[in-house]
Amino acid sequence: MLFFPRPLQDPIRGRPKEIPHNEKLLSLKYESLDYDNIENQLFLEEERRMSPMGFRCLEISRWVICGLIGILTGLIACFIDIMVEKLAGYKYQVIKENIEKFTEVGGLSISLILWAVLNCAFVLVGGIMVAFFEPIAAGSGIPQIKCYLNGVKIPRVVRLKTLVVKVIGVICSVAGGLAVGKEGPMIHSGGVVAAGVSQGRSTSLKRDFKMFEYFRRDTEKRDFVSAGAAAGVSAAFGAPVGGVLFSLEEGASFWNQMLTWRIFFASMISTFTLNFFLSIYHGKPGDLSNPGLINFGRFESDSVAYYYYEIPLFMCMGALGGLLGALFNSLNYWLTIFRIRYVHRPCLQVMEALLVAAVTAAVSFTMIYFSNDCQPLGPERNEEYSLQLFCADGEYNSMATAFFNTPERSVRSLFHYQPGSYNPMTLGLFTLTYFFLACWTYGLAVSAGVFIPSLLIGAAWGRLCGILLASFTPTSPVGAPHSGIVRMTLSLTVIMVEATGNVTYGLPIMLVLMIAKIVGDYFQEGLYDIHIKLQSVPFLHWEAPATSHWLTAREVMSSPVTCFNRIEKVGTIVDVLSNTSTNHNGFPVVVQVLDSDEPAKLCGLILRSQLIVLLKHKVFVELARSRLSQRKLQLKDFRDAYPRFPPIQSIHVSQDERECMMDLTEFMNPTPYTVPQDTSLPRVFKLFRALGLRHLVVADDVNRVIGLVTRKDLARYHLGKHGLEELQLAQT
Repeated sequence: MLFFPRPLQDPIRGRPKEIPHNEKLLSLKYESLDYDNIENQLFLEEERRMSPMGFRCLEISRWVICGLIGILTGLIACFIDIMVEKLAGYKYQVIKENIEKFTEVGGLSISLILWAVLNCAFVLVGGIMVAFFEPIAAGSGIPQIKCYLNGVKIPRVVRLKTLVVKVIGVICSVAGGLAVGKEGPMIHSGGVVAAGVSQGRSTSLKRDFKMFEYFRRDTEKRDFVSAGAAAGVSAAFGAPVGGVLFSLEEGASFWNQMLTWRIFFASMISTFTLNFFLSIYHGKPGDLSNPGLINFGRFESDSVAYYYYEIPLFMCMGALGGLLGALFNSLNYWLTIFRIRYVHRPCLQVMEALLVAAVTAAVSFTMIYFSNDCQPLGPERNEEYSLQLFCADGEYNSMATAFFNTPERSVRSLFHYQPGSYNPMTLGLFTLTYFFLACWTYGLAVSAGVFIPSLLIGAAWGRLCGILLASFTPTSPVGAPHSGIVRMTLSLTVIMVEATGNVTYGLPIMLVLMIAKIVGDYFQEGLYDIHIKLQSVPFLHWEAPATSHWLTAREVMSSPVTCFNRIEKVGTIVDVLSNTSTNHNGFPVVVQVLDSDEPAKLCGLILRSQLIVLLKHKVFVELARSRLSQRKLQLKDFRDAYPRFPPIQSIHVSQDERECMMDLTEFMNPTPYTVPQDTSLPRVFKLFRALGLRHLVVADDVNRVIGLVTRKDLARYHLGKHGLEELQLAQT
C-alpha cells in the first residue's frame, strides 16, 4: 500500500501549495539507519542478564575499537603519503630532466606531451577504478559520510572495496597532477575503517572473527564511524581536536560526553601512528615532527605578526572569500547538473577525467613557459623540483614553484617564502587559473578532495593581498575560500591553529572564516550540501524550516499506513514485503480488542529487516493438536544477518507455511516514539534529528494509528517547492 502525503495548506488562503511530490526526486535507494534501539523482549532480556562487569567489558571494548581505528587510519594515511611522494617525485623528476634537456636545443613541446601523458596515465588508472568498479568512491567522500552520520544509509559507502578503490584512486589523482588533495578522502577512509573494525568481521571477504558481536547494529556502528571520520581529519592535518570538532560540526546528529572522549582518543592515536611511521620512513625514528599529511610548518609570532588596524582588512578578505566560495559553488553546481545529464556513463566519466588531466598539464606548462618571474636560488631554497627554464643561472622560475609541485608543497612555499619570492602577476594568474581548474576537477569520477585546493587558492590570494596592502599575515586569509566553499567554521579554525602550531592567528582566522561563511550562505549553499541535494538524499539539517511552525504532523505524515496484527498470517506478511510498489521499512503493530467494536490500537513497531529474519528462520506459530509451538530466536540471529539482510525474494515460503501464523509480540518494539496528530513540525523534526529516528507513528486521541512520518517526508517538506523543482531540473 502506497503512502500518499497530504498537500501543504496555505495558512492564509487555505489552498494547497503545488509541490511536486515525485517519489523519484528523493531517491528510493537511500533509506534511514535504525539509530533508535529496538527495545523488544529479546533486547531487554539480554540487557538484564548482563552483569556490571559485562557492561564494563563492553565499555573497554569500545575504547579498544577506537584505538584500532586510530592505528589503521594512521597506517592508511602513511601509505598514501609515501606512495604519492614516490610517484609524484618520479613524475616531476622525469619531466624536469626532459625540460632541462630541451630548453636549450628546442622542442619543449615534447616535454608538454610527456607531462600530459604521465598525468593521463595516473588519472586513467584512478578513473577506471572509480567509474567501473566502485562509483561511490568518487570525490572526497565527505558528503557521503555526512549523510551516513546524519542517519541516511548510503549504499556501499562503508565497504572494504570502497576503501581499496578510494586509496588507490586518491594516490593516482594527486600523482596525476589534478587540482585535488589527498586529505579529504582520509575522512571517508577513516569512516570505512571504523565501520569494518567495529563489526569484527568483513562481509566482503566473508570472514567473521567472532569479535565485537554486540556492536552489530546501527546505533553502535554510527558512533564508531564518527570516530573514524575524526581520525581521518586528525591524520590529514595533525589536528586531533579539529577532528573531533569536524565530526561534531559536520557529521553526527547525536553526541554525548563519552563519545567525545572516545573520538578524541581515536584522533590522538591516528596522529601518533602516522607521526611514528613517517619518522621511521624519513630515517629519523622518534622525531615526531610530521603529525599529519599536510604540514604547514611552524610560524614564529615574533617574525610575523598582525596589528589591530589590520583586522578590518581581514574581515574584508573574509567577505571576498565568501563571494569567491559562492561563485565556486554556483559554477560547480551547474557543472554537476551537466554531468548528471550527459556524462553519466562510466566510459564518458573516464574520458572527462583524462581531458581534465591533459588540460591541467597544458595550462600549467603554458603558465610556466610564459612566466618571467625569476627569483634567486639562495641557500635557504630547498625546492626539490625547481625549474630554471629561461631564467639565468642561479635563478628559478617562481611560477613553477606553484604549479610544478604537489598542492601540499605549494601551500608550504606560499606560507613560508619570504616577501619578494613571488611577484603580484604570478600570484594573480595562479589564483585565477587554479580556481577554475579546481572547480572543474571537483565532481570528476576520481577519488579526490577539495580541502587542499581551496586552501592553496586562499594561500595564493592571501599572499597577493599581503603584497598589495604591504602587509603579510599568511594564515589569516588562507581558509576564507575554503570556508566560503564548504562552510566550515569552528573545526577549520582549530585545524588551522593546530596545523600551524601557533594560536597567534586564532582571532583573525576565526573572523575570516565566520564572515566567509555568512557571506557565502547568503548567495549559495555549501559545496557538500549542494552535492547531497543533487544526489537526492533525504538529508536533515540542524533545524526545521523557519516558517514551518504552522505545519503539524498530520500535514506531513504519510497515510494510509500498512499495519500488522500482533499475531499475523505468514502469507499476509510475505505479500506485503514482496509488493514491489512499496519499500516500507517500518510497520506499526496493532491489536484488536476481542468482542469489541473499538478500532485497533497501536501496540508496537516492527522493522522489515526483523520480519525477514523471522521468515528466514521460519519462526511460525502452528496450530498442531491445539498446541502452540514456535521456534526460539536470539538477538545473535539478527546480528549475524546485519547489515546485509537478504531480500524477501530469496526466502522460500511454502503454501502450507503461508497458512501459519507469526506472533510478533516478542520481536516488536513495544514502546515506539509516538506523537499526536497536532504536534508541530519543528518538534517532529527535533525528534528525528536528535534521536536518529527512522519512523514516527502519528496517533489520534484513542491511540489509533492514523499516519507515519518518515525521513523522506521531512526532507521533502524541508526542500519546499523551489528545492524540489531544482531536483526535477537536474534529473530531466
